[in-house]
Amino acid sequence: MRVAPLIELTESEIRTLRRWARGGQTAARLMNRAKIILLAAQGERNDTIAQKLAIDRKQASRWRIRFVEKRLAGIEKDLPRGGRKPRKREQVAALIIETTTQTKPANATHWSTRTMGAKLGIDKSMVHRVWRDSGLKPHLSKTFKVSNDKKFIEKVVDVVGLYLNPPEHALVLCADEKTSVQALDRTQPGLPLVKGRLGTMTHDYKRNGTTTLFAALEMAEGSVIATCMDRHRHQEWIKFLNLIDRQTPAALDLHLIVDNYATHKHPKVKAWLKRHRRFHFHFVPTSSSWLNLVERWFRDLTDKRIPRGVFNSVAELMAAINAYVEHHNNDPKPFVWTAKADDIIAKYRRAIAVLDKVRTA
Repeated sequence: MRVAPLIELTESEIRTLRRWARGGQTAARLMNRAKIILLAAQGERNDTIAQKLAIDRKQASRWRIRFVEKRLAGIEKDLPRGGRKPRKREQVAALIIETTTQTKPANATHWSTRTMGAKLGIDKSMVHRVWRDSGLKPHLSKTFKVSNDKKFIEKVVDVVGLYLNPPEHALVLCADEKTSVQALDRTQPGLPLVKGRLGTMTHDYKRNGTTTLFAALEMAEGSVIATCMDRHRHQEWIKFLNLIDRQTPAALDLHLIVDNYATHKHPKVKAWLKRHRRFHFHFVPTSSSWLNLVERWFRDLTDKRIPRGVFNSVAELMAAINAYVEHHNNDPKPFVWTAKADDIIAKYRRAIAVLDKVRTA
């Protein structure tokens, strides 16, 4: 009789196996296998394990051996099963991929499994399997914009340099406006969140006005200087710069990362900068707001405070924003930039090359 291999577990393996054995989101098959290994590690024999788990003795032996050979990976997934090769799929896969990527249906912008199946005279499930295996998802799309800024590379090097190697005796601030923040009141009260039901709010609303949020994210500590104003002209931008001037140590230079909005380049703003020599503007490339980290903070504000809020007036909206800023500044956490300028520029050049190829095709 074959002797069952002895099993010794590491602390990490024990934690993982216990988590799998508890079930919850774990598949039943994996839960059973984890229990087999845990019992085997306690010195139980295969026949004892089979009796305790109400399984076949050969099953306990099989997963015990696979764990010894490949550890956790050996029991996490089933071994590839046999069967005949999908010859028909092999014959039509190239045609499906070519038709999907190189053509469009006559009455739509993209193919579905049904329209592709009808076009090629095959079953829609065949199309689905080829798309799945090839990673094609014609029903999905996402937006993009490659910057056409002639100084893209120069600006990326400048801004990323500030993120990765900030100057001494200076503060780096990412500044921008979030315009037209709406004070929305729902037409009916939302239903509360209860077990088995999402929280709800009406699709229609009453608009009670808007405000513009000016914010500057300080890179080193993650604190935010922010204020709300009615409009977003150069006059309001200068007021915000004065606020930054008052709320930062006077002995430090200030390097502000901003976008190319015309307000930021207004002649009166330039005149203000000449009178305040410690301010230095660094412009991100056009169509590259993702390079300004304050946009990441704006996303948090939007996700956590604005969309589900109910505001009967602009004053209520402003109070909610100010409370969010205060709460954030009580325990600020910086956003850490990790992407290197060379990697961004290489990706940009690849995108430009692809676009050029599409334009000339």
